[in-house]
Amino acid sequence: MNDRTSPDSPRPSIPAATVVVFRNAPEGGPPQILMVTRARQMSFAGGAAVFPGGRIDDADFALADALETGLERSEAASRVAAVRETLEETGLVIGVREPVGADDARKARAMLLESGVLAPVLDTMGWTLDLDALVAFARWHPKNERIPRIFDTRFYLADLGTGAVEIEIDATENTRLFWTTAADALAAADRGDIMIIFPTRRNLERLARFADFDAARADAAAHPVRTITPWTEERDGRPWIVIPADCGYPVDGEPLDRAARG
Repeated sequence: MNDRTSPDSPRPSIPAATVVVFRNAPEGGPPQILMVTRARQMSFAGGAAVFPGGRIDDADFALADALETGLERSEAASRVAAVRETLEETGLVIGVREPVGADDARKARAMLLESGVLAPVLDTMGWTLDLDALVAFARWHPKNERIPRIFDTRFYLADLGTGAVEIEIDATENTRLFWTTAADALAAADRGDIMIIFPTRRNLERLARFADFDAARADAAAHPVRTITPWTEERDGRPWIVIPADCGYPVDGEPLDRAARG
């Protein structure tokens, strides 16, 4: 049976952006990615380990409108939000053309935390956005009424290369920042050391196949982004939550009673 149950909700979806930030592993081996642990009191994914990101603000659209990117408006605003949220949550500067030192990154983050708007930070620091540095990877849009907030989230990849960077937690929404390989994050979740929600698990499984950032970027190019809306169906007499099998993901679902959904 395949009932593809995914009831539309009367609540509006919230546009959001998230970034998988890569760095070279300090001692070699698979690349590391940056994850944050959400504060438990957060209504969405409270206590879960996720990638940096958040909702797209009106100011992100305004900045996107002022740029000549060649991107569709919502896509440009989503990438602006990804840059802003990464700086706000982690202290990392991604998606700008100029080289950035640790002192400038700290200064920029302090300005952003005070104003909440990226444009004046860029002006003050003399930075220009390079939105092509963010690689479109996926888009997830669950539509289940049991989820507290429904986010339409675009996922991007960004590469730090050497990994000689400083990060610092934004304690307003998150409690921990950590670098890990995708495989190690999955193992930690299986041990119960961290909690991951269904979309994060599927994306970690996909990311665990990549030997480096170039491999991830090639995979993204080979699988043009399609909006993924999970549904439930019966498999072997059990309800499963599943996704399309042809979007680049090595695992297309899991039993519904094992899935964390936000």
